[in-house]
Amino acid sequence: MPLPPLPPLNDNSEHAEHSAQDRSAAATRSTWVSVVVNVVLSTLQIVIGVLSKSQGLIADGIHSLSDLVADFVVLLANRHSQKDADTDHPYGHQRFETAASLVLGLLLLAVGVGMVWSAVLKLENPTTVAQVHSVALWVAGAALVSKELLFRYMLAVAKRVKSSMLVANAWHARSDAASSLVVGIGIAGNLAGYPILDPIAALIVGFMVGKMGWSFGWDALHDLMDRAVDAQEVQAIGKTLRETPGVSDVHDVRTRKMGDMIVVDAHIEVDASLTVEAGHDIAVVARQRVMQRHRVLNLMTHVDPWRRPDLDHAQPAVRSDALPL
Repeated sequence: MPLPPLPPLNDNSEHAEHSAQDRSAAATRSTWVSVVVNVVLSTLQIVIGVLSKSQGLIADGIHSLSDLVADFVVLLANRHSQKDADTDHPYGHQRFETAASLVLGLLLLAVGVGMVWSAVLKLENPTTVAQVHSVALWVAGAALVSKELLFRYMLAVAKRVKSSMLVANAWHARSDAASSLVVGIGIAGNLAGYPILDPIAALIVGFMVGKMGWSFGWDALHDLMDRAVDAQEVQAIGKTLRETPGVSDVHDVRTRKMGDMIVVDAHIEVDASLTVEAGHDIAVVARQRVMQRHRVLNLMTHVDPWRRPDLDHAQPAVRSDALPL
């Protein structure tokens, strides 16, 4: 039976997709802003921390310095992830972003462990904790405001271009803002006559940094192991496939993350009386619709006959020579 002409796809998808160039440019701009902020803050915090004898402020400055390293990792990943597909990477290099997120996570974890270790050594010898100068409190306050503003800016950019790598880097900045708040409280306590609060603040910051590093690293590791996208996104892709003219039903929709993109495999069911060519045309349109509406890098479709026995799911026949005697 010949297939009637398929209507052209003309819809305004809610899954608006930014081009690779847009995402790359946004990542570069926001990351360079972060670089400038972190250079100024890390220098100011470490210098003032040493002069004012505040371990908490020094720890916060080292955290800002780790942000600077993380920013350059993001810039490197952003550059390499935009490379075109080649023979060795037929799906492209999008997972370079995921690898960068893993590096960011490991970096945060290492910094957090180092900060905790340093604070514990101080707490074991509380008599060595010095009185902090009041200028440290002003620097901690300035750092808190700067990092919170940086976080809000970077997160807005990350959500606009839908980049998980930029989201990770934005929350890295938020962890800095939270750590600056804790450090400020510790310095205030030190100035109020409780010197032990400064290394305690450094200890808390170390735990915060380490926890966030573990979270980012664990998520990135799962993505590198072909983790599927969330159920809501899978259902949305299935809905788009079912709405394609000529598609009777859909099953076995499988996804795996490829950086911020998705690779999909799906079985679509079409009228069993259609020709191979007609079924192929339906599959082509279905693929186009999904790639236009969703963040899908590639969709591999398998065409099944509708309401006919599906050999993909049939029970394998038992060989007669395998039967027990």
